[in-house]
Amino acid sequence: MAEFRLLGPVELVTATGRVDVGPPQRRSVLAALLADAGRPVPVETLVDRVWGEQPPDGARRALHSHVARIRRMLERAGDGHEAARLVRRSGGYVLEADPERVDLHLFRRLVEQARGSDTGRLRLLRDALALWRGEPLAGIPGAWAARVRESLRRQHLDAVVAWADAELQAGDPGTATGRLRDLLAEYPLVEPLAAALMRALHAAGSGAEALACYAAIRMRLSDELGTEPGAELRQLHEAILRDEPRRPPPRRPGAPALLPLDVRGFTGRDAELARLDAVLAETAEHPTAVIISALSGTAGVGKTALAVRWAHRVRDAFPDGQLYVNLRGYDTQQPMTAGEALAGLLSALGVPAQDLPPQQDDAAARYRSEVSGRRMLILLDNASSVEQVRPLLPGSPSCVVMVTSRDSLAGLVALHGACRLDLDLLSAADATLLLRTLIGARADAEPGAAAALAGLCARLPLALRVAAEMATARPAAPLADLVAELADERRRLDLLNAGGDPRAAVRAVFSWSYQRLPAGTARVFRLLGLHPGSDFDADGAAALAGVTPGQAVRVLEELAGAHLVERRAASRYAFHDLLRLYARERALQEEHEHDRQAAAHRLYDHHLRTADAAARLLYPEKLRLPLPGPPSAPRFAGDTAALAWLEAERGNLLAVAQHTAEHGPRSVAWRLTDILRGYFWLRMYAADWLALAHAGLADARADDAPAAQAAAELSLADAYLHQTRFEQAAEHYTNAAELFQQAGWPDGQAAALGNLSSVYFDSGRLGEAAACLTRALAVNQRTGRLAGQAASLGNLGLVHEALGRLEQAAGFFEQALILDRKLGFPGAEAIDLNNLGEVCHLLGRTGQARDLLFQALEIERKIGDRDTEAETLRLLADVHRDTGRDGEAREFARSALALARDTGNRRFEAEALNTLASVCGRLGLPHDAARHHEEALRIARETRARAPELTALLGLAAVRHPDDALPAAEEALALARQDGYRLLEGAALTALAGLHHLGNRDDQAVEHARPALEIHRETGHRLGEARTRLTLGHACRRLGRPDACLEHWRRARTICTEIGAPEAGEVRALLGDGQEP
Repeated sequence: MAEFRLLGPVELVTATGRVDVGPPQRRSVLAALLADAGRPVPVETLVDRVWGEQPPDGARRALHSHVARIRRMLERAGDGHEAARLVRRSGGYVLEADPERVDLHLFRRLVEQARGSDTGRLRLLRDALALWRGEPLAGIPGAWAARVRESLRRQHLDAVVAWADAELQAGDPGTATGRLRDLLAEYPLVEPLAAALMRALHAAGSGAEALACYAAIRMRLSDELGTEPGAELRQLHEAILRDEPRRPPPRRPGAPALLPLDVRGFTGRDAELARLDAVLAETAEHPTAVIISALSGTAGVGKTALAVRWAHRVRDAFPDGQLYVNLRGYDTQQPMTAGEALAGLLSALGVPAQDLPPQQDDAAARYRSEVSGRRMLILLDNASSVEQVRPLLPGSPSCVVMVTSRDSLAGLVALHGACRLDLDLLSAADATLLLRTLIGARADAEPGAAAALAGLCARLPLALRVAAEMATARPAAPLADLVAELADERRRLDLLNAGGDPRAAVRAVFSWSYQRLPAGTARVFRLLGLHPGSDFDADGAAALAGVTPGQAVRVLEELAGAHLVERRAASRYAFHDLLRLYARERALQEEHEHDRQAAAHRLYDHHLRTADAAARLLYPEKLRLPLPGPPSAPRFAGDTAALAWLEAERGNLLAVAQHTAEHGPRSVAWRLTDILRGYFWLRMYAADWLALAHAGLADARADDAPAAQAAAELSLADAYLHQTRFEQAAEHYTNAAELFQQAGWPDGQAAALGNLSSVYFDSGRLGEAAACLTRALAVNQRTGRLAGQAASLGNLGLVHEALGRLEQAAGFFEQALILDRKLGFPGAEAIDLNNLGEVCHLLGRTGQARDLLFQALEIERKIGDRDTEAETLRLLADVHRDTGRDGEAREFARSALALARDTGNRRFEAEALNTLASVCGRLGLPHDAARHHEEALRIARETRARAPELTALLGLAAVRHPDDALPAAEEALALARQDGYRLLEGAALTALAGLHHLGNRDDQAVEHARPALEIHRETGHRLGEARTRLTLGHACRRLGRPDACLEHWRRARTICTEIGAPEAGEVRALLGDGQEP
């Protein structure tokens, strides 16, 4: 079973040993994911954790590459079942791993469990500390890692102190002294460590040494901080002087202990508890300041539960008592006034009723006087505002204050230096664990239903507890039945009502926040419930509400401050599912139907117009049906901004299309499908593309518009083509061509025919591809559509390249490049540069090829065309390999493979694997080469992609034993001849010639090499010609034909020298070291 280790060097360990995670940057990415295992980590957060506040330009691209490699590493480490899964979710990544297999999370669980256990405490703490292997996150650079390390060090020190006290309780104080001495030497100002060591030394009979320890830390505190030891250490010192036995400080007699009962089944929140522990640690670091922690979050998220759990954990650190007051900020009753709260607090502090000051200011002064100098924890729960809290703040630095509120309490942070902790929903793993804790074995018996139940409850602790109560009340019913009931969005809030108690009814708890909103803000809140997507920005909210973007920003910030929406990265906001249902319910009950429809239409029009503006910037060459009315005014500063908007709104655009395809109005879904075809071609989100195209096609059919149906069919076919699902792609391209013809739109018909040629080309049907392209070119020339002509010319170039007509192919590519540059189509220009670069490479013009490919790469990265970028990287790997720069070639090939896997383009993945394999072969790694070629062959055959299949067969022939290699080379030759792949036919003949020579069958070597030479000379493939001549020279020498041998080698030397091929050195050695025949 795989284990992840963060409490030391970052490692993955399996049953067979440590797995090589890779370079430090990849270990940083893995650590950043494991720190929040089971929770989505936004891409922006990962970039910040790995590269800091000023990441380099290529940080996101490097992150995607590292993620792809980590995903592959996890798959290999699974040994038949995945050690963990790394999946894309919610604008980031989730590493789904069992927390028990991550040492950091296991350590925290064991320590937490030890706090609540008397009998097993020592064993649990020993197990927890045994997980530490040195400095946590060792070798991981950066500010985030440093912060985590510091937090973990504090947690480790706390655990060591607890363990030492447990050893003392067990009657074995000597066990702890050595470890405590070492740690105190490392952290000489940490008073709890010194106290633990003093207790252990005293109990072990070394009272003098304990007193010396006190004297040493007192001197250090005085010299370095100008302070005296704290009360606990001073009292311990006095007890040792009196030779009294000493335990951790008990609560003082008469001290108030007002904390509510700890919550049953409390689960998760490890990071938040650690953050609160760090706040407590600040009392030692800042002994002159009042430490305030403000805990905020949405209704039902568990703020009070977390605050009470932490308060119980640390109550021993507050021997003068713990105060608690529910301020009723959001409640069925009126909020408590500050005066009422002060009266209750003063009574708890022992002030008689007759002595309570009548004026609030006087009561506040008396309260501050009562707590002055006392070590107390003050928990102010459910506050409505800073004004309600401010009079309740003590003036003494000996107190720690915790405030919980649905409000963000910004003034408390700004004016009083409070440390704010925003509480999010539980992770999926913790939500399921809470259900398991509350309902027991039934959750284990139906894990799928338990996970679904957690999702339907939006991972909101209050809703999860209500659902658990419902399940408990139905002991004979399967959880799946409850899931089916809650899946009905119309009834979900009705069901999540715990027996009429308003404090445990999800709808009622939400209503207390909603009713406090100003009327205009409440209107925006409920209209946002009509949004079909998962999140929104200010522009979308403005469209829905019919207000300006500036007004929308102010309202959204107000809602975020009340935790009725949550802020997300890059100025975006979102509901959790239950708040979304509540907002929609309010809209249905409080907004007139006409107003609801008007709001929805404004939102749909906003998405259509903005997506259209982005499309005209990013891929103007893509044929599209026009939107009714005048074109949208450009709203983007450039390509980067347009692409960023599409990336951020992708989920919403899909949601709008699917919603309107089902509920209306007509035409929105198919227009979005048409507009976004170029975007999905660039970005390759395969599942979303298919879902959008299906919704668009259903909408177009309901609209009974042939041109609209054709556009949707074209998008659906493009999506299938990118997944190398050739049969489905051909069917939908044919449908599109026929529908465009019916609609009387020849430009659309030509586009469909041109793309149909790609299906034929990729599946090896070169003749049919050429026929389609000839028809498409004729239509485009007749209509005068230059963009269509450019596309047809480029595709004709690809067909001619495959047929071995390299010079003609280069001519087509050059014509296409001229047109696309004239039209200003950067995406198409990059593809033309790619194609021309590949042909120049085959023709031996390696310098020109490299220049063209780097030009293509620059464009692709500028416009975000990740799919074509993968192909460019692969071609650059080919060029660098064939010019002897194998190290650079391998890096290009690896990057190409990672990007192809990330975009899901399986054809490009197979081609990248073949290139990487060929580089491995040149680097003397035949086993790696064979493995990559075998994987490429499997993918090529699964997707029926002929060219990479033939390349993989020839690659395997190159790395296998000659006798075992012949069948693969012969199969490649047969398939190449069958489908007309002239270049690959020549390569297969050259490979067979080399194999026969290695097998001492030189007559057969010559027999295969001669037609290979003819093909290479016919096609202009210069490196193919040089390699064939090199083999022919070897065969002729062995056959006793020295003149022919010399002639072939000399010509090979000339070609290799001109194109910079690494074989030039080999041939020069053959001609110049005495081996000439």
